[in-house]
Amino acid sequence: MKRTYLTILILTLLSVPGSAFSDEIMLIDESAQPIQEALVNAFYPLTFKGNEVIFKQASTKITSIDPLTATNHFPGGRGADQLIIYTPSYGNHTGTNEFGAEAIVEDNVVTSISGADSTIPQNGIVISGHGIAKNWIVKNITVGSKVYVDPINKTLYVYTTSESYTYEAKAKIAEAKSMIDYYTKQIPGYNATLPNNYIQTAENYLKIAESENKNSAVLKQYTQEAIDSATMAIKTSLPYVKDELKGTWIRPTETSKEQIIATLDKIKTDGFNSIFLETYFHGKTIFPSCTMNKYGFTVQNEKFAGFDPLETWIEEAHKRDIKVHIWFQSFYVGNQPPAQDPSSILSVRPDWGNKTKKGASAQGATKSVTEHNGYFIDPANPEVQDFLLELLDEIIVTYKPDGINLDYVRYPSTNTKSDLGAWGFTSYARDDFKKQYGVDPIELTTADVGWYDWNQYRRDKVSEFVKKAGELCRKKHTYVSTVIFPDIATALSTKQQDWTSWTVDDYVDGFTPLFLTYDPKMLTSMMHDVMRVKSAKTDLYAGLFVTFMGGAPEDLIKQIYQARMMNAKGVIIFDFAHTTPVYTSTLMASVFNEKAGEGKGISSSTIAKKKRWWIWTKKK
Repeated sequence: MKRTYLTILILTLLSVPGSAFSDEIMLIDESAQPIQEALVNAFYPLTFKGNEVIFKQASTKITSIDPLTATNHFPGGRGADQLIIYTPSYGNHTGTNEFGAEAIVEDNVVTSISGADSTIPQNGIVISGHGIAKNWIVKNITVGSKVYVDPINKTLYVYTTSESYTYEAKAKIAEAKSMIDYYTKQIPGYNATLPNNYIQTAENYLKIAESENKNSAVLKQYTQEAIDSATMAIKTSLPYVKDELKGTWIRPTETSKEQIIATLDKIKTDGFNSIFLETYFHGKTIFPSCTMNKYGFTVQNEKFAGFDPLETWIEEAHKRDIKVHIWFQSFYVGNQPPAQDPSSILSVRPDWGNKTKKGASAQGATKSVTEHNGYFIDPANPEVQDFLLELLDEIIVTYKPDGINLDYVRYPSTNTKSDLGAWGFTSYARDDFKKQYGVDPIELTTADVGWYDWNQYRRDKVSEFVKKAGELCRKKHTYVSTVIFPDIATALSTKQQDWTSWTVDDYVDGFTPLFLTYDPKMLTSMMHDVMRVKSAKTDLYAGLFVTFMGGAPEDLIKQIYQARMMNAKGVIIFDFAHTTPVYTSTLMASVFNEKAGEGKGISSSTIAKKKRWWIWTKKK
């Protein structure tokens, strides 16, 4: 019987009726027919037969199936500690944020683990969890797990079986072989000896496992050995590429030259050649700023008082051939209430604070509940833009960084279902819009034709700032990139971020999109969304969130592989604080290690040429 994505399963507890599941090994009856929904609320015994070993089983309550996002402000309709099931009826993507975990299920089998905004398969579901529910997913679900949903009682059942283990091992072996085949055909002298050895070992372990008695604990041991060897094959398959950007976003915590040197030494040892250093964040600078002083704002983040860390970061990084891009939070000024700091930007200039339509008449700035209760300043206000441009100019002239990476070049996230949560309703923007269009935008609703003009007005103001910042950076011979959200429709509708115009009109040199997933398939889909729109003049650096979201180390390798396949100029890992030794050791196994294997020193241009030749010969 072909199983559908919503199999109703009624379980008989093999110990005492009404008690928790037995911890003993059970067997699944794959031929059991689903029980009719009309009988679901009654207790019916279902005898498990067959020969598949269950190593682990778990169940949990489902908060909601296909939640209505209009009823709350959480991305994807997934609230704190909730476990959500998304079916194809919900749409193409879950729409969730990066603070959860998701399992993609096809025909009742988990085919991949992701983190956010997953693609919902037509023949399956996505299991999504935040907080407590996320922890439950991480603990109980792996690739190959078998999943059943009881929609009436809103209960999820998960089994890890002998087939689950072999499924994962075979999938990883296939992935490693695909990587090896790709580079063997592209790169003369590519050395596949080590990954091939791991593959052979994994296949040998699988043969032993599959020949064992199904009830033997040896089966579990050897399937796990096969998975571990296949994982190492993936980790050692990718060659080092010399001129590829290998970056990481980093929020500095170091308060002395010695601490900065120690961190940079570690960054160098871990194979990174670029850092994106958070320099202006939460409305404060890490260096003593003349611009901040001029405006009457906090001159320097108090944590770094009496010391100029930016000078040391750039000087010492350049000694180690590490490039420094300034990570710059443009329109976001942190989540500290302005009243708590009299020299904060919004205490000194409360009129700069961004406002929702609902909060337009309230005193002070509106905090964004969807963005850590943070505060934003108004992109439409020319004084705001002038201040930020002066600050950028000061950084470029004084410290001469290698690049500027503009973040938060957008409005706060908006719930598109309600105009009351829309942003930008400041006194300046409302007056300016009325002068141009003859109507106060606060009088408009999403059903009005004029709402389109209001959207375009706000997008144009953000783009205007990006254009000016790009002109400033290029005039000073400084590389300029922007953080963007890859789904252009979502970026436009919920953040008023029209990055299409930035690339078409050549405002910036590069994009650093936020790919909030650790599923390589999802990454490829998201990268494609950017690649099909962006100009060839705009570089693409893949912003990877595997470490921040707690994905498996090998997921990082798979994503770098996919980024190369999509002709990205490099990768930037978010963030350094979450890139723990389990991840850095994985990177240094091959892909970030210049001394690993005979593939050392391969250039990205060589790979691109070989790739074009390979595609051409295949077509022939």
